Amino acid sequence: MRRSPGPDERQRDAERTKQQLLDAAVTEFGAHGFSGARVSAIADRAGVNKQLISYYFGGKEGLYQAVVDRWRASEPSVTEPPGPLSDLVGAYAKSTIAQPDLLRLLIREGVDGDSASHDQEAQDERFQRMLADFTRRQSEGELPSDVDPAYAALALFGISAAPVVFPQIARALGLDPDNPDFGDLYAEQVGVLVSRFKSRR
Repeated sequence: MRRSPGPDERQRDAERTKQQLLDAAVTEFGAHGFSGARVSAIADRAGVNKQLISYYFGGKEGLYQAVVDRWRASEPSVTEPPGPLSDLVGAYAKSTIAQPDLLRLLIREGVDGDSASHDQEAQDERFQRMLADFTRRQSEGELPSDVDPAYAALALFGISAAPVVFPQIARALGLDPDNPDFGDLYAEQVGVLVSRFKSRR
């Protein structure tokens, strides 16, 4: 006779199911946006009953917010390190390449104007902190004095995202974005490039 699972086992099963749903949701939301993604497709990809989306997350919108929250929880060490700017941009590039579906989710929001997170203020505050960090770094000589920190932040964010957004261009340039070592190599080269931005005062 099969025994009933204990509380600890049920908790582990619940956590595993939630992670499966989050992983599936990142892919589906990144590919189709919030409006285009279907809860049935997310559940099928996760291999679970779609009713569990409502059970664990309160529905599609709650699942989307959980995806965004998980992404942001993994970001502080990347977006706000104490080291040099070259390390910051290199680390962000490496993180982006390692989690391409999360970047695709952000791109989809921008292209479609499609965000269900209802926390635009929180997102704005996050990037304002990034701008403040860039402004501080400029005052300390890490950025040339004739460069606008906001434009620099936007451009360097784009550099970090480029391999995920334009893998076909990477291949045309003779690079292999599918190589397991590509993230490390690209982050290293981006770091070298950014280290050349020292102020020309």
